[in-house]
Amino acid sequence: MPELPEVETTRRGVEPYSRGRTVRQLVVREPRLRWPVPPDLPRLMQGQVIEAVERRAKYLLFQTTNGTLMVHLGMSGSLRVVEPGEPPGKHDHIDILMQEGASLRFNDPRRFGSFLWLEPGEQHPLLRHLGPEPLSEAFDGDMLYRRSRGRKGPVKQFIMDGKVVVGVGNIYANEALFLSGIRPDRAAGRISAARYQLLSNNIKQVLTSAIEQGGTTLRDFVGGDGKPGYFAQQLYVYGRAGQPCKRCQSPLRETRLGQRSSVYCVACQR
Repeated sequence: MPELPEVETTRRGVEPYSRGRTVRQLVVREPRLRWPVPPDLPRLMQGQVIEAVERRAKYLLFQTTNGTLMVHLGMSGSLRVVEPGEPPGKHDHIDILMQEGASLRFNDPRRFGSFLWLEPGEQHPLLRHLGPEPLSEAFDGDMLYRRSRGRKGPVKQFIMDGKVVVGVGNIYANEALFLSGIRPDRAAGRISAARYQLLSNNIKQVLTSAIEQGGTTLRDFVGGDGKPGYFAQQLYVYGRAGQPCKRCQSPLRETRLGQRSSVYCVACQR
C-alpha cells in the first residue's frame, strides 16, 4: 500500500502539471472504487482551476474555488502524468484532463482507491479525527510520551495509530524503531521521554529520506512521473526476516503485531 512518502512523492510529481491549470474534463471509466465515484463529479470538476495540491495523511487534496477533490490511492493505486492522447490501459479508471498540457491518470488494479468531493468548508469524516503530520512541529517526542502514558499495547501499533500521528505505516514504523533501538512489541507506556524523543526524530528522518528518494517500491507503486521509488534499497529490517542485521550481523526475527509483520533485531533493539 502506498504510504505517506509515496503519497507525498505523488503530490510533488503531479503538482507542477495541475496547480493553476483548468480542468477540461473528468473522465470516469470505472466508478466502482472503494466508494462509488459521485455521479456528478465530472460536472463539478469541469472548468475548475486547481488552486493548490495538498496532502493530509494519505489523502491528496486538489483545492478549487468551488470545492476540493479528495483522492486516496488505496492499496495499489497510482496517479501519474500522461501526455494528451495517450491511450488508457486496463486499470486506468479516471483521467483528469487539463486544458493546458499534460493530464493526470488514476490507475488502480484492486479498486480500493477513492475520488470524493468536498464542498467549501466541509471536513470529511475520514479527516476529522486524524493526528498531527509527522513532519510538522506539532509532532515530537514530548507529544508521544504524553499520549503513551498508561498504554499497554505495543509501541509499533501506537505510532501507527492515525489518531496519534498520521502516515507512519508499517514499513517506516519498522525502520524508525530499529534506528531508535526499540523493540516493536515493547509496551508503549513503558518507554521513557528520552527514547520517545529519539523515536520521533527517527520517524522524521526515515520519512524525509523516503520522500527525497521517491518512496519505497515494493510491488505496485510508482510516483507521479511514472518512476518507482528507491528507498527500499536502504531498508534495515522491513522484509529482511532471517537475514543478518546490518549493524551486528545477528539474524533478524519476525513477529506479528496487529496483523502486520514486524521485523527486529534482538541484539540492537530492547
